[in-house]
Amino acid sequence: MSLKAKLEAVIYAAEEPVTLAQFAMLFAHEAFAWKADREQRNLELALSVDEAQEQASADGPSDSTRELSDLVDLVEGQQNNEPDPARVADPVAPAELVLDPELEARRQARAREREVREILRGILAELIAEYADDSRGIEIREIAGGYRMATKPEMHDAVRAFVKSQKPPMKLSLPALETLAVIAYKQPVTAPEVGEIRGVDSAGVLGSLISRKLIATAGRKQVVGRPMLYKTTKEFLLRFGLKDLNELPSMEEFEKMAALELNEVALDEELAEPTEPVAQSGELFAAASNEEEPDAPDAASKPEVLETFTPTAEPSPKAAEEHASVERQHAEEIEVTP
Repeated sequence: MSLKAKLEAVIYAAEEPVTLAQFAMLFAHEAFAWKADREQRNLELALSVDEAQEQASADGPSDSTRELSDLVDLVEGQQNNEPDPARVADPVAPAELVLDPELEARRQARAREREVREILRGILAELIAEYADDSRGIEIREIAGGYRMATKPEMHDAVRAFVKSQKPPMKLSLPALETLAVIAYKQPVTAPEVGEIRGVDSAGVLGSLISRKLIATAGRKQVVGRPMLYKTTKEFLLRFGLKDLNELPSMEEFEKMAALELNEVALDEELAEPTEPVAQSGELFAAASNEEEPDAPDAASKPEVLETFTPTAEPSPKAAEEHASVERQHAEEIEVTP
């Protein structure tokens, strides 16, 4: 397996960004072997060019020979331009003037480590260029001082649709997000300053953010009372996928994102299924009248109504007087009854 494939596998498997120091600790020997193999291949290429030139000396140089010769000259020029690690490490003190063996060993170890990092940095640059191809949906990015795989910005819609389908729980409340945004843009900042910007006390929210390792203390402000200062942490960069704080979006970018969000909400409302139409007032009254209309009285109830309210003959004076007294009594009861 090639060294490039191993670096790719480690970046993929790591939960956090992998630094050059970690790569150098794991693949120091393989880095030197990769460099030796590259130099051997360049040497073989140069020898093949020499043989081709000797073979074609009688016939004259061909186009392919000239192209191969130009390639070798380019490789040799790059090798000549590479700095010597020993000279870079200590350009002033020559090797014969170093008297302390321990100091010389440390100097050589530092030069060796720098050389390993340069080799690995070149391989990682090739790997990043390969992942930058349009046919890939993943890229390798430098985040928080290391290398990590991430989805490309062009894949935002597909990834967002997938995340929405999963419906993950909210990890931070709205007050926590507001407080974290204030600290990210105003850091280092004190708790009273955060509360003044938000308009509410943020002491409890600060404790929650500290427990989640998204913010940390950054000393005390040199004013009366010496309040505590707060700043974001490396965990904040990891959670939000930022290389450094300079990648925080500006206010103009926030306005564009807010406009896109509003357009998406309006589109979702338009595509939503229409609800059942509400009945008009006239229809409601018609339905109520139909429901409350009693059935026609049957034959058994008719005689009772006629006997009670419709007299069949002219009443006598005595009966009329008794009926009037009963009506007056009923009227008095109706007035008294609440």
